[in-house]
Amino acid sequence: MEKRTILAFALSLIVLIGWSALFGPKNAPLPQKDTTGNKQSVEVSKNGVENRTDNSPTSFHSSKSMPVLNHKDSSGRVQTIKEKKIIINTPLYRAVFINRGPGIISFRLKKYRETTDPLSPLIELVHLRKDKWRFMSTSFGMQPAYGKDYDSSVVYRVKGDGDINLQNSEAGFKDISFVLERLDGLVVRQTFRFYANTYTIDHTVDIINHSGQPVPGKFFTQFNVNLPDKKGYYSHNGFVLLKDNSLEEVVLEKPGEKESFIGRIDWCAYEDTYFITAVIPKNPLHRFFNAAMLAPGLLSANFFGSDVSVSPGGNISAVYKLYIGPRDLGILKAAGANLDRAVNFGWTDIIAKPLLYFLRLINQYVHNYGISIIILTILIKIIFWPLSHKSYLSMKEMQKLQPRMAKIREKYKDDREQMNKEIMALYKTYKVNPMGGCLPMIIQLPVFFALYRLLGCAIELRHAPFMLWITDLSAPDRLFNFSFHIPFMTPPYGIPVLTILMGVSMFIQQKMTPTAGDPTQAKIMLLLPIVFTVMFINFPSGLVLYWLVNNIISIVQQYFIQKRSA
Repeated sequence: MEKRTILAFALSLIVLIGWSALFGPKNAPLPQKDTTGNKQSVEVSKNGVENRTDNSPTSFHSSKSMPVLNHKDSSGRVQTIKEKKIIINTPLYRAVFINRGPGIISFRLKKYRETTDPLSPLIELVHLRKDKWRFMSTSFGMQPAYGKDYDSSVVYRVKGDGDINLQNSEAGFKDISFVLERLDGLVVRQTFRFYANTYTIDHTVDIINHSGQPVPGKFFTQFNVNLPDKKGYYSHNGFVLLKDNSLEEVVLEKPGEKESFIGRIDWCAYEDTYFITAVIPKNPLHRFFNAAMLAPGLLSANFFGSDVSVSPGGNISAVYKLYIGPRDLGILKAAGANLDRAVNFGWTDIIAKPLLYFLRLINQYVHNYGISIIILTILIKIIFWPLSHKSYLSMKEMQKLQPRMAKIREKYKDDREQMNKEIMALYKTYKVNPMGGCLPMIIQLPVFFALYRLLGCAIELRHAPFMLWITDLSAPDRLFNFSFHIPFMTPPYGIPVLTILMGVSMFIQQKMTPTAGDPTQAKIMLLLPIVFTVMFINFPSGLVLYWLVNNIISIVQQYFIQKRSA
């Protein structure tokens, strides 16, 4: 039985270490510098259109390559349109749009900051270097991005009152339009509608054909993203889409890697640990999505529909909804189109999401996610109390049989078959299930892994304080800040008090657990608290808090069982 217990712990440990190695926080490759000054291996022609030599499905355009663009007005005269930035100010965010493209060059969320310091900068969702590239732009052309008929560096005329301020509005909306009168008679009008109380933005692209010939093309949206230097715990950083009712996470790790998807695409997005930028088409029928890594840490993607044609004197439109905000289940669900499925906890999703909803429900009353984790842990422990109780009693019974089993092993050491028969007869005589101690622990593992994923990347815990030195449940606990390096610890360096307490509680629990008479096996089991302490040293403090509380409850449970059986 003790060997099976050791095996169960060892397998759990292997899974944890393997999971940490495969999905734990890793540093993303930093974009390489280019001595040409453009910081990308592209050439820009005189008219601002990029010339590529690698047949990449995606491209970038320098914001300095084309400061103005000539348009033709209704009288046929040529106009010069200058580049202009438009500031959108709402209670939820401050965004900067540019009429080149047009595109988004900044999007800061007002309810989220970079650090726990209330004076730290607002979180920026546009991960680009010095506004060199547009984060997202939508248009119409023959081919997405690399076609000759579309140039995302063109400058649109702005129609509207300029900057938009919805800061003091509890409801309502305002529109702004960008208009491009192309020299071939095609008019492209992009209208954005901003709301005061939501992260969603309505976006309509109208194409009017004033020429005498039909104009073929397709609507498409382009994403340009620099990956953050560090990814979070067990979360996807990159493009994601809902295709044919299946969530697809696009994993691109090396420059030159590409991936394409074709089918019914309800939405596509770029997401990191806590935030997401999504494009939701009103008509999610047959669509295409191409993504590529252009350089280390530099991603680009195109999302486009089927070929269409604008008849002479006719017009067509494409309607989208943009979502730029937190990966909050409640907010994403309100956005519609099953966008809440972007919050995905892998194979534990069916368990983790109900736990998250329950954690949020508890927090509505206690207003402290640390206390909410403690309450949730206690409730889970109560649910599994019968199983844990049965497991502990089974281990106690097995411990009582150890002297008899030792004699059987000694007597039949040269006859393994007979040894197993005698041991099984002993189990039957005393009505002991040899798996009684392991099985309840195995049954609880899915819940543990669900909480493991949940507490490692839920936005609810981001910068959520608990008490004393624990001011961020999504970060490792550190008491004091040291300038010197501590082995196995990621910066910032300090005393991981909560993790040490967890290790101590695990050691006490292990000492109280019935073990085999073999001292070697007992020593191996006592090494597990040390291994887990080292492994948890960089885990989010919310996860460590759960494990600590779980251990304390187990110690109390074992104490009362021992007292009763004494």
